[in-house]
Parts: sequence; structure tokens; C-alpha cells
Amino acid sequence: MNPAFNSWAAFFAMGGYGFYIWLAVAASLLSLLGLWVHTLWQHKQLLADIQRREAREQRIRQANQTQGEQVKIAPRSQEKQQ
Repeated sequence: MNPAFNSWAAFFAMGGYGFYIWLAVAASLLSLLGLWVHTLWQHKQLLADIQRREAREQRIRQANQTQGEQVKIAPRSQEKQQ
């Protein structure tokens, strides 16, 4: 089995096309890295949005329970006044 390149310099030169090959490799890796970072950011935003919605629903439920108690209490206090 013969190696394709005799030295590291020949490997990086890629037969005179090294600049274009390594530029394509760099562009591909940067694109994948950007996609990965964007996905992580989106995931974090989605979890934060879900957490905000759940907190809002909890506040609405608590407010509705409090209003329900006030409505139940209000007629009784009005009956005592009459």
C-alpha cells in the first residue's frame, strides 16, 4: 500500500489545489458550526418560551381561583348587609 502523499506539505498542497480544497472544507465546517449554534440557541429560546407560557397559565389559574373565591364571598357579605 502506497501513501497518497509523501509529506504533510504535499498533503496540505493537494497537488496545487489545496487553497480551494481547504477553503471548501472551512466553509463547510463553518456552516455546520453555525447551524449547530443556531439550533442550540433556538432550543434555548423554545424552552424559555414554554416556561414563560406555563408561568402565565399558572398566574391565570391563580387569578381565576382568587376571583372565584371573591365572587363566592361577595354575595354572602351582601346578604348579611341586607
